[in-house]
Amino acid sequence: MKATQMLHNLGQSIWLDNITRELLDSGTLKRYIDDLSVTGLTSNPSIFDHAVTHSKAYDAEILRLVARGLSGEALFFELAVQDLTRAADLFGPIHERTASVDGWVSLEVSPLLAYDAKATVAEAESLHKKAGRRNLFIKIPGTKEGAPAIEEAIFSGVPVNVTLLFTRDHYLAAAEAYMRGLERRVAAGLSPDVRSVASLFISRWDKATMDKVPDSDRDKLGVAIGQQVYAAYRDLLDSNRWQRLANCGAREQRLLFASTGTKDPKASDVLYVGALAAPNTVNTMPEETLLAFGEHGRVSGVIPRGGADCEQVLAEFGKVGIDVAKLGVDLQKEGARSFDDSWQDLLNAIEAKSRALK
Repeated sequence: MKATQMLHNLGQSIWLDNITRELLDSGTLKRYIDDLSVTGLTSNPSIFDHAVTHSKAYDAEILRLVARGLSGEALFFELAVQDLTRAADLFGPIHERTASVDGWVSLEVSPLLAYDAKATVAEAESLHKKAGRRNLFIKIPGTKEGAPAIEEAIFSGVPVNVTLLFTRDHYLAAAEAYMRGLERRVAAGLSPDVRSVASLFISRWDKATMDKVPDSDRDKLGVAIGQQVYAAYRDLLDSNRWQRLANCGAREQRLLFASTGTKDPKASDVLYVGALAAPNTVNTMPEETLLAFGEHGRVSGVIPRGGADCEQVLAEFGKVGIDVAKLGVDLQKEGARSFDDSWQDLLNAIEAKSRALK
């Protein structure tokens, strides 16, 4: 049995962190679903930037959309929705079979709206309606400024992938926004069955510290953070507040491990997959990580429910001079800036290709 099938049988969803038109046209995504137990997909501006820049698969459609007068963000969202609705249809049977727990795809709102909650919610609603697929998450950053937009989007009935989470506090703030949105729906007599995932970024922790700690501590911080947040996730699901919501028909905001491609060339290429195996969670993997895990990955157990081991690791990092709390804040800020840069790169790439094709 392949390691990907074992991970799936354990109860963790495997999602692909990639989308290109060639993946769809060639049947590769369908093959990953059939052969590697892939049950969902995530995307981001960097992924689309690379897809548009390094492929001719979008050229004819870009020309057609430019002729219609589209440019910039409007043109991008047309391309993205086309790809993601096709992917959503491939995952549709999984979505139905799992009673909407799995089989999701994700599309990100414009980061240019990061400080405008009202505009973010309006775009989230518009994009979800435009796609016309129940199994589409709208990605909203889990920053302090993003929390009101997350709550409002959930209250409006838009499924949300909360992205850019790095710490336990970030996760708990995202869960708080999700629960407030659901509680408002219950109070308004609406169904609280609006789905969400909370995306915790893993590998960037180790990338930021690998050259600042002894070799014995190298590549341990990301897994420790994942384990710490998983413990908080399980505790929250056991809380009286969540149990009241569940009793009204709410479904949990699943914890999603993101950024699980190994950044350290000295480390295992599947480091974060086997170490973060846990039921009722998601691991979204870059394509090369998915293929590597399918080929030589191992599933040896699940994340321990208690947090004692990870707290020891975090304490060790403190002893060697790493302020983990401050680093988490910095990583989220850097991630937000990176998203802005990637978005601008994407728009520039679309503009350049539009000019070249004309």
